[in-house]
Amino acid sequence: MMPSWWCCSIAPLGHQWDDKSPWHDGRVRQAAGLAIDGQGTNEALTLGYSEVTGNAIVPKGYDFYWQPPAPVYDPGKARQLLAAAGFPKGFDAGTYYCDASYANIGEAVVNNLLAVGIRSQLRPVERAAFIKEYSEKKYRNIIQAGPGAFGNAATRIEAHLVKGGVFSYGSYPDIDALYQQQAAELDGARREAILFRIQQLMVERTIFAPIWQLAFINGVGPRVGESGFGRIPLFPYTAPYEDITLKGG
Repeated sequence: MMPSWWCCSIAPLGHQWDDKSPWHDGRVRQAAGLAIDGQGTNEALTLGYSEVTGNAIVPKGYDFYWQPPAPVYDPGKARQLLAAAGFPKGFDAGTYYCDASYANIGEAVVNNLLAVGIRSQLRPVERAAFIKEYSEKKYRNIIQAGPGAFGNAATRIEAHLVKGGVFSYGSYPDIDALYQQQAAELDGARREAILFRIQQLMVERTIFAPIWQLAFINGVGPRVGESGFGRIPLFPYTAPYEDITLKGG
């Protein structure tokens, strides 16, 4: 058995730019993050192999990855924040959308949120339809996603954090400006500092509630010579296919 890691599963809080939504209040977003038992779900679903990093969109191992403080699971504090935000009995958060392939993660998170009073209904969607409708900005309320695509921190930030990003439902002007600044920066150290700052702002504002960096646990049978697992860093599947071998006999 061997794990390989691919992406950070995330729960974007998509209505935070709407001042009429509960998610507009940063305390509500913080409460959602504190309600998620990432490590408990990790132990239950992936035998503890997943990475609970706190960085919602950039995986460990990518260039310009910034490691935030470890995420905290504190449902008591989550209830306090909800009460301070005017929701002592919680609130109805509507639909929780996810790729049907990862509905088991969604079930765990929906239960975590319910435990602190954030009530939502899980709606698994077939993968192709999920990606299409997510990118077309058709979803509201809560969206669980695993941002794929190789690249570096800037690649993920472009898709999920800045104005016009394929999966970005809103943006912040200062983050947009920093993104443009790093795109034109030729000095590697200065570019890294800018990308670190963007990731820090993402965490400080709880733009996303991180779940984990999902581990794909793979098994190799006795007839396999070279499986291909781990040949491509951070790639969760066996590849290149041309290099897979079987043992004789």
